[in-house]
Amino acid sequence: MPRSGGGGCCQCCFSFIFTCGLTALFMWLSLRTSNPKCSIKYFYLPALNQTLHNTTNTTLYVSLVLNNGNKDKGIYYDNVNLTVSVPNINNKSVGNGSVPKFYQGHKKKATKMVGLGPDELNWTAVNGSVNSSGFVQFRVDLATAVRFKILFWRTKRHRLRVGAAVEVNASGTKVNKKEIRLSAADQQLASYSGQLWVLLNFLVFILLNPW
Repeated sequence: MPRSGGGGCCQCCFSFIFTCGLTALFMWLSLRTSNPKCSIKYFYLPALNQTLHNTTNTTLYVSLVLNNGNKDKGIYYDNVNLTVSVPNINNKSVGNGSVPKFYQGHKKKATKMVGLGPDELNWTAVNGSVNSSGFVQFRVDLATAVRFKILFWRTKRHRLRVGAAVEVNASGTKVNKKEIRLSAADQQLASYSGQLWVLLNFLVFILLNPW
């Protein structure tokens, strides 16, 4: 009696399942996204510079650095909104500024200048928060929405909210000479990748258990 073709069929099924598994892994690696890293490079308020003996220039100058570390995914930013507050007066907002929407290529770093002039900055509230040493503790929060460009496809919008404390000295500049990293206030973008990984795992499970 000739042997049945059961062995060959099983081998074909195994090859098919193995190929599907590799495809699912490749899809996950290709679609996985990483949050852009945001930091403050420059923070200067001339009116707080006691060496100038002049408080007429109440414009706050902020330099933002946005780093897209994704290897092959661009990022579309909506308007990047900045809120500056003073924690010691109940986190009261003392100023608002924004960066117009823009596109950032993969593995690119962008530096954006934001100026909060007299109309955007409450100098009276800031001046009332200066301590005896001439220092002021600020809080800077960044809010925007981003879409990732993956090949010819764009993801839906995902909120990005990050922030950090910024201490300013009697020279009107930030105490920390290094860039201040803005940390995430929510994990929506991170959960997006996690949900995608769960979905691909479920697909592989269905393929491995066809009956």
